[in-house]
Amino acid sequence: MDIVFATRNKGKLKEVKKIFSGINVKINSLNDYDKKIDVIEDGKSFEENALKKADGIYQLLKLPVISDDSGLEVEQLNGAPGIYSARYSGENATDKKNNEKLIEELMQFPIPHLAKFVCVAVYNDGINRLIIQGEFKGQIISKPRGKNGFGYDPLFLPDGLDKTSAEIDSGLKNKISHRAKAFSKLKEMLLENKLI
Repeated sequence: MDIVFATRNKGKLKEVKKIFSGINVKINSLNDYDKKIDVIEDGKSFEENALKKADGIYQLLKLPVISDDSGLEVEQLNGAPGIYSARYSGENATDKKNNEKLIEELMQFPIPHLAKFVCVAVYNDGINRLIIQGEFKGQIISKPRGKNGFGYDPLFLPDGLDKTSAEIDSGLKNKISHRAKAFSKLKEMLLENKLI
C-alpha cells in the first residue's frame, strides 16, 4: 500500500519511514510526484496546518495521505516560535538563523528555558481521518551541540538526558521525539482500525 507523506523535508521523511518500517506500506514524499503541489500553511495551529496539508494533498492525488505540522514552543516566549518555527528568523530562514534568533530572544530570561516540541500527525484516505498529537519536553540551551537532527535539535536538551536532540542517535530519537510519538501512535491506530 502506498501512502503519501505530505512533506518535501528529507529529515522528516527518513524519521517517518523508519517508524513505518516492518509493515507492508510504502511511504512516498511529495518529491515522488510530478505535480506542482503546494499547500499554503496559513492555519492558526499545528492541527489546522496538518489538516490543510492532508486534505489538500488527498484532493490532488486521491491517495491515502499522512501529514504533520510541528514546531517548538518555548514557555518564556509564550509558546513562540510555535507554528512559525521553520520561518522564525524571517523569509529566508535557515536552521542556523532560527537558532541564533532563539538564543538572542532568550538572553533576557533566566534559565532554565523550558520548552517542548509539538507534532500533530494526520491521516486522511478520503473516508477516514485520524488526528494525533505528540510532545517532547525539555529545555533550550545557549550553545548548539551535536550534528544529528535538524531544526532546533542542537539547542534542545530533552528531559532526563544530558545530550541534545542533535547528539542522541536516531534510534533513541525515533522512540522519544514528538514526531516519533505522534507517528507511532498514528501507525498503531491505522493497524488497529485495519486501515493499513
